[in-house]
Amino acid sequence: MKFNLVIMFFICALIITSAQSNETIIPQTYIAYHTPYSLTIDGSDADLSWNKVNWSNNFIDIQGIKKPTYKTQVKMLWDNTYFYILAKMEEPHVWATIKDHDSIIFHNNDFEVFVDPDGDTFNYYEIEVNAINTVWDLFITKPYRQTNVVLNDWTATQMKSAITIDGTLNNPNDTDKGWMLEMAIPWNVYKKAYFEKNIPVNNFWRVNFSRVNWDYQITADGKYERKKDNTGKIMQEYNWVWSPQGVINMHEPEKWGYVYFSSKQAGEKDTFEIPKDEKIKWELFKLYRTQKAHYKTHNKLLKTIQKPIIIERKTIKPKLDKHHFGWTISAKSPFSSKVLIIKEDGEYMSK
Repeated sequence: MKFNLVIMFFICALIITSAQSNETIIPQTYIAYHTPYSLTIDGSDADLSWNKVNWSNNFIDIQGIKKPTYKTQVKMLWDNTYFYILAKMEEPHVWATIKDHDSIIFHNNDFEVFVDPDGDTFNYYEIEVNAINTVWDLFITKPYRQTNVVLNDWTATQMKSAITIDGTLNNPNDTDKGWMLEMAIPWNVYKKAYFEKNIPVNNFWRVNFSRVNWDYQITADGKYERKKDNTGKIMQEYNWVWSPQGVINMHEPEKWGYVYFSSKQAGEKDTFEIPKDEKIKWELFKLYRTQKAHYKTHNKLLKTIQKPIIIERKTIKPKLDKHHFGWTISAKSPFSSKVLIIKEDGEYMSK
């Protein structure tokens, strides 16, 4: 029953998303440097390695339009065991009530981590944490635009997380400064292939972060709860993210940011540029969304792709191929000579 409720709440959350946007939003990038020292996960930035790396850009609202009310930033590091994440959130009223693991954590203010190791948009991971360090960890087989399976019983085994609060928890009688979350996620929970050394040294993964924040009201007994409107309906939450999605939907992994795991040590300098093939991939996904929208409206596909796409002054002609098992959109990269393919179900591959 609990699993069915989880699915129901996810579907309800997605019903409120806005229409699919085909505007190109350039994803954020971040270089995660190697730390030679294991970090003490205590919810603070006291470890020397944290002080050697930069904060990310400030979070923006999920559509990439509005400046959030409160500031949010992240830092990232890695070693041979863990992917480390540090999140700092301004918040004048730090509150949390949900205590059970794998509950619907985003019904409190929370911080969320999304990771797609191989960038194919399938088989990705989500971890949500509230201000009392209650965790909801999920494995998702496909984005919600397709029939998928959400494994609520997947657990990020041996993950460490800790919280510090600059203020007082669940006290409406004062003003807080915010809270900080520190996480150490083991590499071995992220399985993109079996029997593989799953540490992306000098490579990138698709990653995004979301902060859910609610307007609140105080109950008669002095407790926080999500604010309701005049009809008694809970008001819409805010979604503040590291890399904007263009729509109110975190479950479009092709739009997530790029985290490059440099072999250089924290304190050194490295560079990272988004590969040109990734830019072709963005355009192919725009064509994919156009096809899906056209089929939903007209119950048929567009016959051909009329316009070429231009990347780095190179003209690329995508193909729409129909097969007995469905259809694909593909293009040959002039940069790598690979054929980049998006299948009917939205899975990305190259060959």
